Amino acid sequence: MLSRRILRVLNSLLLIGFVLLAVGAWWFFWRPLPQTSGHLTAPVSARATVDWDGLGVPHIHAATQADAFLIQGYVTASERLWQMDTLRRAAAGDLCEIVGPQALELDEDSRRLRMRRIAESIYGDLSAQDRADTTAYARGVNYFIETHHHRLPFEFAALGYDPKPWSVVDTILIGLYMFRDLTTSWPEHLEEADLLAHGDPAKVALLFPSRAGTEIQPGSNAWVVSGAHTSHGHPQLSNDMHLAYSVPGIWFMTALDAPGLKVMGVSLPGAPGVIVGHNQRIAWGVTNLHFNVQDLYREKLDDRTGQYEFEGHMEQARLETDFIPVKGQKTVELRQWVTRHGPVIVNEKGEHLALRWSAAEKGSFALTFNDIDRASDWTSFNAAVAKFPGPGQNFVYADVDGNIGYHASGKLPVRRGFTGDVPLDGASGQFEWDGWIPYEQLPQSFNPPSGIIVTANQNPFPKDYAYTVSGSFASPYRSAQIRAMLQSKSKLTPLDTLAIEKDVYSAFEDHLARELVAAWDRKGSGEGDLKQAIDFLRHFNGQIDKDSAAALIAVRTDWYVREAIADSAAPGDAQEYMDSPRAHSVLQLSYSVMQHLLDERPAGWFASYDQVLVDSLRSAVHELERTQGRNLGKWRYGNYLQWRLTHPVGSHLPGLASLFDIGPVPMSGGSTSVKQTTMRIGPSERYNAVVGDWDKSLLNVVMGQSGHVVSKHYKDEWDAYYNGRSFPMQFEKVDVKSEVVVNPQ
Repeated sequence: MLSRRILRVLNSLLLIGFVLLAVGAWWFFWRPLPQTSGHLTAPVSARATVDWDGLGVPHIHAATQADAFLIQGYVTASERLWQMDTLRRAAAGDLCEIVGPQALELDEDSRRLRMRRIAESIYGDLSAQDRADTTAYARGVNYFIETHHHRLPFEFAALGYDPKPWSVVDTILIGLYMFRDLTTSWPEHLEEADLLAHGDPAKVALLFPSRAGTEIQPGSNAWVVSGAHTSHGHPQLSNDMHLAYSVPGIWFMTALDAPGLKVMGVSLPGAPGVIVGHNQRIAWGVTNLHFNVQDLYREKLDDRTGQYEFEGHMEQARLETDFIPVKGQKTVELRQWVTRHGPVIVNEKGEHLALRWSAAEKGSFALTFNDIDRASDWTSFNAAVAKFPGPGQNFVYADVDGNIGYHASGKLPVRRGFTGDVPLDGASGQFEWDGWIPYEQLPQSFNPPSGIIVTANQNPFPKDYAYTVSGSFASPYRSAQIRAMLQSKSKLTPLDTLAIEKDVYSAFEDHLARELVAAWDRKGSGEGDLKQAIDFLRHFNGQIDKDSAAALIAVRTDWYVREAIADSAAPGDAQEYMDSPRAHSVLQLSYSVMQHLLDERPAGWFASYDQVLVDSLRSAVHELERTQGRNLGKWRYGNYLQWRLTHPVGSHLPGLASLFDIGPVPMSGGSTSVKQTTMRIGPSERYNAVVGDWDKSLLNVVMGQSGHVVSKHYKDEWDAYYNGRSFPMQFEKVDVKSEVVVNPQ
């Protein structure tokens, strides 16, 4: 009897526990899901609708553009509010307030860059149109926060805080977050200066040429072909922006329809409009220009008084003080001087280095792409892009009249007699920016005879360009492969260009493999311990495939070749830089430079290039034997390059991480393949537009539309993304799965 009673009690407790667990799951996860059907009231001027398609893309139909942006803010917040909040906090330096001291270094970096102060300054200079668009968007976000205060995404409850109201400054901050991500180059300037100080200046200069790139920043692919190259006779435009991956992804697919505005594509959570996509007449895509818009200046500054020298007289720096709230700890005070060049950073040598950054210059930041969204032809598109001051981008274009075009953009500093790739003398006044390169003199093309335009972060500036060119431009392997594939088929379809976006051939690694085999053959049987690795490389086809052992051997060997090159340029310093978490310059030495050295074999670098190649291969093989095992037949590139997409909060919940996260999964692609994939970055979306026949266009993001883990759109695009498939863009004809009617209050 007693045992039965105990059993009944245990069963009752289990049932109660299960009920409580179910209620908790509903309360924290299902209850915050966005409304996708029925009616709601909102502060709009007239009735509107939001049609949701099968991927969870909102198609917003409104009576005015202001209403469309308001609803966009509301809808985006319903799916991505916590992401929006963390993005604005990351930009402003407010992460410590919600996660504690582990984010202090990140917050200090943002505060030193004066991100919030810059955003507030930009706010004061907004055009009337930008102010109206972003104010409407902010009203939509705030209306969502106000009406959902008691059923917010679970992250707010997990971290124990409520979101603050949204403001236009927050939208600017998110834009600045992307600006910083796409233009930060000053750490590499310090590394180049250190290499120059300790190494052979001529060799170091060769490693940092103005016409080859270090590929240190996020890169992207974009191209456009005329109707002469397509099966359907329309121009076709493709774009896959390579950025750091995250959960959720950085893009939110959106369609907006209001008088004077009908546009679809990917939007940035926290900002109105569409960043990349098409309207009824034009399509466009972007890649990062990689022009250098940051310079460091060595200042002769007195820390006690803020006095510093400029052109023979003393000037007074401005002292700025920030207070960083830290969850569970005391507020941290941060003080820094700001000179005419920018905020002062004190490095480990005690030097005072002021950072000049174009984003901090008046009129150097664009808040939205909305003027581009409204453009209807090449003339109006150029007028809109001309007003887009930064971050500098390569824009590709196509329209329904059959035209294709390209234009570089951004406020790019004019440097006279210097490049800014190492710290400059701030006291002399001889290294000041002399305004901006005029927009009409930036690289451009319209209806080229070839009918093909390709940009993959390569240097677009001609050798005889009138202005000094400085930047981290990509080696030409990706752009050359894209062009070759476009020219290999006479009548392209969207599936053909999607196949190009997922191409993983690396001309560099293919070339390196042949060099390694030739070096081993010339060295003879004395290097017999590498025979099996050489056999793999001898049959390598250059495909950086997740299942390839040869790809793994080639990629890891090129690391050691780079280390040898760096050590030759600056003996004894290479390993320090290779181990540095900031060592982008040495870790990503231009592949073009590496190939030049291997092909030309100039004197003074190595006693024997063949020996360096064989020694690098041996180092790679020994490393891989330790990490992959001694059986080379079981080596896989995908065992080395793996992605794990982790939710910042959900991945820490006991027993629930697998619901939130993806991976680890083996990945294909490398730094020099069209599908540029590294440990940190990859394609953030894939877009293929059929211009004028819009519903045949393709678009997908990495994981899905929703930031809610229990939403069916949280991971529903991952399988297609991973396997290189995509989805039709529903523009004119939408297969509506559900509809929300928005009524005025």
